[in-house]
Amino acid sequence: MVETSSTQADIGVIGGSGFYSFLDDVTEITVETPYGPPSDSLFLGEIAGRRVAFLPRHGRKHHLPPHRINYRANMWALRSLGVRQVLGPCAVGGLRAEYGPGTLLVPDQIVDRTKSRTQTFFDGEALPDGKVPNVVHVAFADPYCPAGRQAAVAAAHGRAWEPVDGGTMVVIEGPRFSSRAESKWHAAQGWSVVGMTGHPEAVLARELELCYTSLALVTDLDAGTEAGEGVSHSEVMRVFSQNVGRLREVLFDTVRALPETGGRNCLCTTAHDGWDLGIDLP
Repeated sequence: MVETSSTQADIGVIGGSGFYSFLDDVTEITVETPYGPPSDSLFLGEIAGRRVAFLPRHGRKHHLPPHRINYRANMWALRSLGVRQVLGPCAVGGLRAEYGPGTLLVPDQIVDRTKSRTQTFFDGEALPDGKVPNVVHVAFADPYCPAGRQAAVAAAHGRAWEPVDGGTMVVIEGPRFSSRAESKWHAAQGWSVVGMTGHPEAVLARELELCYTSLALVTDLDAGTEAGEGVSHSEVMRVFSQNVGRLREVLFDTVRALPETGGRNCLCTTAHDGWDLGIDLP
């Protein structure tokens, strides 16, 4: 792919088509990666003078379940376009009664309970160019970018939303929802929300020295938090549809507030310090 200003961006948003459908002059491009194709084409546009690349996480037709998303290709594709800061909005279930449908939570911690997902670029497998990545252990004590989190929380307040500043997202394998016993166990650990896509997005972003910020929209109370028949897909989609416009505005305001790429000085930018990667990053 020829790299020109029209195929470059410094901010990435991983979400659905609703986040870019109201932009003018959107450019659709196909990106190849050493890890296969990303979830879909990337859609490039401009927000407040910032070049943004949008990537439908599940594909534009929502045909990819959480465990079959090519997370490595998605992150690699974004970086190859120049992206250095990523916003990852997602739908989650609330694990506390006060985190009901419509709540926006900006997590500061994550717990991985997935089972079958490749979650590193440094697995010792040769890339198509013959280079083999070395073993690299990145720091992950604080999974999310502090600057991105600050921008997202401030943007949500600006939209008359009262976001939850901090909390733990537990990520399960999916595509099924939690059993009631699993949900009660998650809540008993003190975790805040449960989702299916936040991992390995966050750790792969860290391995590529990308700033990653999650914005978790609660679409339902999880099975162990509310009596009844439990979570349904139709209910999740209904609540998400009701809030997608407001979430889109928060995302756009967050994009405006993110630091310029050259001005990043957060922990995300030093993940590789002291390590010989063995491969060339895009």
